[in-house]
Amino acid sequence: MSQDVCKIVDCTIRDGGLVNNWDFSVDFVRDLYRNLNAAGVEYMEIGYKNSPKLLKGADSGPWRFLDEKFLKEVIPQKLETKLSALVDIGRVDENDILPREESLLDLIRVACYIKDVDKGLELVRKFNSMGYETSLNIMALSHVLEHELTEAFRDIANSPVDVVYVVDSYGSMDNKDIGYLTEKFRSLLPNKLIGIHMHNNMQLAFSNTLVGVSKGAAFLDASVYGMGRAAGNCPTELLVSYLKNTRYELRPVLDVIQNHMLAIREKWEWGYIIPYMVSGVLNEHPRVAMALRDSDARDEFVEFYDKLTSPETTLQSAKGD
Repeated sequence: MSQDVCKIVDCTIRDGGLVNNWDFSVDFVRDLYRNLNAAGVEYMEIGYKNSPKLLKGADSGPWRFLDEKFLKEVIPQKLETKLSALVDIGRVDENDILPREESLLDLIRVACYIKDVDKGLELVRKFNSMGYETSLNIMALSHVLEHELTEAFRDIANSPVDVVYVVDSYGSMDNKDIGYLTEKFRSLLPNKLIGIHMHNNMQLAFSNTLVGVSKGAAFLDASVYGMGRAAGNCPTELLVSYLKNTRYELRPVLDVIQNHMLAIREKWEWGYIIPYMVSGVLNEHPRVAMALRDSDARDEFVEFYDKLTSPETTLQSAKGD
């Protein structure tokens, strides 16, 4: 697929919020939106549309539980960049979602694990009927068996979903994995657009995203300065500067990094940190590495590696999947 039909979905607020409990100021979010628009980025994911009634997290910033009235105060004037929000299975109250013509949101993305694809598609159908663009983000693909994926594709192909995402939740996939999956998604879902959401545990998020592009992916997730859970995501500034499209401008993204992200990075940690690398190499959920970084043993890399590679731990992990 030609690069000029690719669309960037900036996830700084939504995925980056997993780093700082969504502690972003309104001024920052407004400035980010203006600059992403100036940069030509097509979508900004402004948070989660989950329900506080169904999910603990009352101390989280407002971007965890987006309220339409609040959203209209934050973005008083909609620009060309569209707005998206993510919902999780079992964590969203459908009654909280307004029809698209009454909302600032354009795209609602549904995240689920392979076992819950049917529930994810129920939400997709609901949101599609309300006028929204929709995507299905199947998480933890590195732990999904081939036959599970093939079976799920039958239902996905017959659904109204617009975009289906290849998601490297653990940052454990390489170029061959992403190339193979993107081709598989495209061949079995010929009437759907394919998206790419990469994590940077092994420093492959950018290159894996480009492999996805070369195999036909059209929706590319990224975040400014790579801010995202644990090792972070593909950096928006790299995609904006690399993709051969005249609408993209790097300067506004650099402005956000200079005036906001440097200070945020001093306060909160993400990026290439050894325990995140180890969890990616071992195809483990990053929560184990995040827990280590939040403890007194945060720099005990060898002990962490030994614990994750011991037979007892490996057996325990297999039982927990």
